[in-house]
Amino acid sequence: MKAIPYGRQFISEEDKEAVLKALTSDFLTQGPEITKFENAFADYIGAKYAVAVSNGTAALHLSALALNVKEGDRIITTPITFAASANCVLYCGGSVEFADIDETTYTIDIKKVEQLLESKPIGYYKGIIPVDMAGQPVNTEGLRNLANKYNLWIIEDACHAPGGYFFDSNNVKQNCGNGHFADLSIFSFHPVKHIATGEGGMITTNRKDLYEKLLLLRTHGITKNPELLHKNDGDWYYEMQELGYNYRITDIQCALGTSQLKRADNGLKRRQEIAKKYNEAFKCISITTPEINDYDYHAFHLYVVLTENRKELYDYLRKNQIYSQVHYIPVHLQPYYQKLGWKKGDFPVAENYYDRCLSLPMFPSMTDEEQNYVIEKILEFFK
Repeated sequence: MKAIPYGRQFISEEDKEAVLKALTSDFLTQGPEITKFENAFADYIGAKYAVAVSNGTAALHLSALALNVKEGDRIITTPITFAASANCVLYCGGSVEFADIDETTYTIDIKKVEQLLESKPIGYYKGIIPVDMAGQPVNTEGLRNLANKYNLWIIEDACHAPGGYFFDSNNVKQNCGNGHFADLSIFSFHPVKHIATGEGGMITTNRKDLYEKLLLLRTHGITKNPELLHKNDGDWYYEMQELGYNYRITDIQCALGTSQLKRADNGLKRRQEIAKKYNEAFKCISITTPEINDYDYHAFHLYVVLTENRKELYDYLRKNQIYSQVHYIPVHLQPYYQKLGWKKGDFPVAENYYDRCLSLPMFPSMTDEEQNYVIEKILEFFK
């Protein structure tokens, strides 16, 4: 059996044709493929606006900048995420506080967030960055209620969940990142994500003011839009109006993204099939599998199980050419964050999760033969 990774991109003939077409066009960057991808992605998610950028971390950084995060601002996020969800605040001079995770969904625990907010006066915290961990939709409606009460903004880190959704308190379907509850939402197009462009990211929003600011910040803070210029010396004239960054994405990447987006729903369906088959296979062994229910739609970027024998299982699978992974080491336990004062024991649910979590192979192009082999080896381990 060929080695099986925890995640793998799939490039179709249509993808190759789209990229080749972009390569032979007049634009390799700052051309029409970018707007095309942005519009298609906004439609897919159900948001008014989308801004494509160079990667998911850039999307987080620009989102924090657009919401004016600055020195002294305190932002709440989850310890179970990739470091960028927290780092983006530090890039802007702010500070991060963590709220522990829910032991069932592995997303930020709203009750713990509320406890933090209740412990300080209104205005002490400026915003919340929740994460749709592994593809599990976070309860952005509940967070929005808190945000309204405490005058906070929300950046939804939806990198794991394009196509995921939940039903709100009015039984209305809410897509992850649709802008209904979060001020801004961000996505990643890293190769192991649902949509792969090599590197790349997207920010979605329903707020026109934030959309226009993001467009400016993405390209050095420079604009040539005649409606925004302070003066106009001619068609060549441009102005740098903000301290922005070069966080642009290329037409080549966006052509690939648009092509991949066309089969995104098929990929989600396949991920659900793989997850259900895993759940059924592991019913009688001592691991905890993710819940699959009718009130939300898990996007299954990752299929995470919990086991008391994580290290032994990880090593056994690796010995058999199955490359599982651990998502994530809690951010507050990283040496850099420990220098900021965080320590082991601060977030016991997150730490207990980390001690037991393991991401099994999960990708739409995974064959039945590959999944059967993974299942066989896991059942063999637990005999």
